[in-house]
Amino acid sequence: MSTQIEIDAALVRRLLAAQHPDLAGLPIRKTDAGIDNAMFRLGDDLAVRMPMRPEAATLIEHEQAWLPALAPALPVAVPAPLRVGTPDAGYPWRWSIVPWLDGEPADLAPLGVDAALSLAAFLRALHQPTPPEAPRNPHRGLWLGEREPGVAACLDRIDGHIGGLAAAVRTTWANALAADKPSASVWLHGDMHARNVLSHSGRISAIIDWGDMCSGDAATDLSSIWMLLPDAASRAEAIGLYTPDAALLARARGWAVLFGAILVDMGLSGMPRYEEMGRKTLRALAEDG
Repeated sequence: MSTQIEIDAALVRRLLAAQHPDLAGLPIRKTDAGIDNAMFRLGDDLAVRMPMRPEAATLIEHEQAWLPALAPALPVAVPAPLRVGTPDAGYPWRWSIVPWLDGEPADLAPLGVDAALSLAAFLRALHQPTPPEAPRNPHRGLWLGEREPGVAACLDRIDGHIGGLAAAVRTTWANALAADKPSASVWLHGDMHARNVLSHSGRISAIIDWGDMCSGDAATDLSSIWMLLPDAASRAEAIGLYTPDAALLARARGWAVLFGAILVDMGLSGMPRYEEMGRKTLRALAEDG
């Protein structure tokens, strides 16, 4: 992982003054910084999203190119860029001004059972065929066999930390690898873990962080059923509403293993919030059998 660069409100102010001067007088407050991007609230209704490393700079260009066209067809709020910024004032990458979306990350404000309907509706609306020029992602949307060596090593690392879940997780992973390969490519969010889903009163209020959006196997996003929904009944409801075939469902469970294992592994490296998300995902898979 490349080194992050530091971004502060003063830099945001300089960029706005140079490129979007009508917004430069609004209050600016840093709200969050993940692995890839820093976020600043801009006034009451806007936010500034700024990549902190080269890999993220490429991903934000995908959001800028494709998300505004997809957003109107989606039944959940998304941060489609309203304006675009370019390199300036010593800052090297493109950046975005997006709507401010209310809600709390779903790992801190978990979804309730009623979220099954909205999650399934969102996934069905998003998972439409892609044009040939849609972006591909070397880590998302592909056949799981291409990720097998890395996932196997990750499972070995976490094996002693997930207790009685290990056997069920490995069986689920094996079943996913044995399932038929994907035959269709659709639009994907690509990273539907709980920090990228905003919640209000147990319901989905927004889906954020679209940097991994790409064309690929719908199973990648369907893994969110086990990352987000609170019990077996709500997960079964979402699956019934989406109606995947048996191979797609097996691959979706495999993607949930992949994401769950990676999140636990990140947590063991000093990121406890991710570890708990991963453990919840793997427990959900084991509960559903």
